[in-house]
Amino acid sequence: MYAAEVDHTLTLPLEDALDGLARLPEGQWFERKSGRVDPRDLAVPLVALANAEGGCVVVGFHGGVVDGVPRARVNALRQAAQDFTRPVVRARIEEIELASGGCVLILRVDPGEAVHETVKGDVYLRVGDESRRLGFAQRQELEFDRGSAPFDGTRAHVGIGDLDPEQVEAYQLAIGSATPNGMLRARGLLTGDGDPTVAAYLLFAESPQALYPNAHVRVLRYTDVERGSGSRLTLDDDADVRCEGSIPQQIDRAAHEIERLLPRRRALASSGRFAASGIVPRDAWLEGLVNAVLHRSYSMIGDHVRVEIFPDRVEISSPGRFPGIVNPDQPLDISRYARNPRIARVCSDLGIAQELGEGIRRMFDEMRSRGLTDPMYTQTQGGVRLILSALDMLPPEISDQLSRGARRVLEVLRTAGRPLGTGQVAEVAELARPTTIRHLQKLQELGAVVWEGQSSKDPRAVWRVR
Repeated sequence: MYAAEVDHTLTLPLEDALDGLARLPEGQWFERKSGRVDPRDLAVPLVALANAEGGCVVVGFHGGVVDGVPRARVNALRQAAQDFTRPVVRARIEEIELASGGCVLILRVDPGEAVHETVKGDVYLRVGDESRRLGFAQRQELEFDRGSAPFDGTRAHVGIGDLDPEQVEAYQLAIGSATPNGMLRARGLLTGDGDPTVAAYLLFAESPQALYPNAHVRVLRYTDVERGSGSRLTLDDDADVRCEGSIPQQIDRAAHEIERLLPRRRALASSGRFAASGIVPRDAWLEGLVNAVLHRSYSMIGDHVRVEIFPDRVEISSPGRFPGIVNPDQPLDISRYARNPRIARVCSDLGIAQELGEGIRRMFDEMRSRGLTDPMYTQTQGGVRLILSALDMLPPEISDQLSRGARRVLEVLRTAGRPLGTGQVAEVAELARPTTIRHLQKLQELGAVVWEGQSSKDPRAVWRVR
């Protein structure tokens, strides 16, 4: 479900709006509660949404029908955030009057600037359609990550007149808002003083690079499986493209360039005929691109999102390491967390992104359906790199026994396309030499690699993929 569906539904005539709210599936940004809900229980989704990207809680539905909030209970529910959340969750509240008496409450929750909890001390995080209670370690990591307000919610030091009217109007129509200011405020894109936030400027300015010169995507293609350097640089002529503009424009332009530059090969298509297709499935690299742009660190000066295309793989790098609550060793189990909650929600409204985790699963499914190696995330000193390899998937009997480090070592050897010495493997894999040796020995034991040398001290000994 896109976040804007709630806004669209609320613009309908009363009966249609109520019917629509009853039918909308609950998800990352939307939850229904009965009119009989206890204010303490209502605090749980409020906290969960505030700790994620915000969202909307509709009170007055039970079992798919309207049960309404009795007038005697309205004030208690309106004060649920004030009475049962710490720090107090910011929520704007609207009432829909019912002909039968009572009302339906609409609570619009803003992303929090700190970690919120219930008065009982429990911390929740919205993950898909559930408010998930965090354990001690997860809570601690979330507190580390939310040590300060998300950068995309800070003041951009520009005026509303610095935003592109056409892009603002298009989004205003997309969510059914009556005015540009109403739209910007509904998505937390204005500060308390009415100034645009960083998110508003990056999303709707004609050229946000004027203030944030590194807020762009760079697409490069290499002629060899290695980048090379100096006179041996393998960067293709006329294949270094900077994609600028607002965030939606960057993604569109970068997707066009990747499609143009991606090597193609003939493969059997679903039609039963052989046809040319990219070495990596479009849905896989597009998901990687969108994630990189939406979840990068825009506060880091000096780097940009980079998409590097090689004859045998696509690498997508973005500034900013994974937040602590995310475990890169288990990408399919990534918890819900957005570094830029306002940007993520607006892009969901526009259909550019959906719920975190769903896209990652789709990326894995696409690679596996083509018989290709699973996507691999690695963390560099200042960012995250995603590798989408066009190499064939490992046999399950080998893959199931490999640690993430061993997979990385094997990927280095497969990508190099030639034998490498132990030191070379350790350097490229960014691992300590003893750790690299241990992984290589495990791979050798499984028959995935072969060691070639005269003796254990042979300086010319190398490892190669079997």
